[in-house]
Amino acid sequence: MVTDKPVARNAPGRGTLFVGNAVKTLDYHGRRVMRATRSAWWSLRQPRLERPVFVVGCSRAGTTVVYKTFSAHPQLSSLNRETHDFWADLHPLQSKGYATHALGPADASDRDREIVSRYFYAHTGTLRIVDKNNQNGLCVAYLHALFPDAHFVYVKRSPGDNLHSLIEGWGKADEFATWSNDLPAKVNVDGGRYTRWCFFLAEGWRDYLDASIEEVCAFQYATINRAIIDARGAIPTAQWTEILYEDLVRDPVEGFRKAFVSAGLRFTSEMERYCGHVLETPFNAFSQIAVDKWKSQRNRARIERVLPAVAEVARQMGYEVE
Repeated sequence: MVTDKPVARNAPGRGTLFVGNAVKTLDYHGRRVMRATRSAWWSLRQPRLERPVFVVGCSRAGTTVVYKTFSAHPQLSSLNRETHDFWADLHPLQSKGYATHALGPADASDRDREIVSRYFYAHTGTLRIVDKNNQNGLCVAYLHALFPDAHFVYVKRSPGDNLHSLIEGWGKADEFATWSNDLPAKVNVDGGRYTRWCFFLAEGWRDYLDASIEEVCAFQYATINRAIIDARGAIPTAQWTEILYEDLVRDPVEGFRKAFVSAGLRFTSEMERYCGHVLETPFNAFSQIAVDKWKSQRNRARIERVLPAVAEVARQMGYEVE
């Protein structure tokens, strides 16, 4: 029979789909068995993580691209995903009256150290890992108390661009507010335009339930960066790396080379090639990657109104606010 209907020659048949699903199922159960085996081994030896690397910074500062790039380094293992749910389960917001995600040295315990070490070893099979989530910028002192040999990578971004990206992120509550559905407060930001709290809770967040979106984002930018800067003084210099997001945009190879060297990691030819193309596949970017793009975007007037509120912390970060 002659027909002009196109033939999908490469479309998978039922047999192919069955085999594919079977492989996925076997892989899933295989990974579960592997995690259980590693967890059992960990119970016998109980080793702690060794020189873990924690990427910290304000949400929407570029921490994801830094985390993903560090995750590609052969000297580090990674879950390649955010771990906020795991960390939040250790110290639930409810137990702190939903006051803040912040944790301090007094919150660190042997139990926490054991749970964290077991979890990452079971999932990666190694003790040297890199990790990142939205809240850990408020927990630097806690993480250092858990792992005194930890290395911290602080990602900084200019206030204008960071505030613009935060505002845009608040419009994506299904991505950035999945953790906040049970907050015991009515979120009425920007006259009710935003009804789910995004990113993280810092002390004083309830004062902004009815604020404008730019005021909320300025509060978040200032509080988390100030918390990181305040915690920095207690961390040995050799265990602290700072990255300007703008340096990565202008020259990702050189920017990451400096970061890896500062963190005591080899900058191999493979990593150089990786970094040379890292911006071609943006991680969680809302628009084209650029510096000072907020000045040509829709949030410019809002941002200009609150720049004075973040000027002091921005200067401490190395930025001059006009």
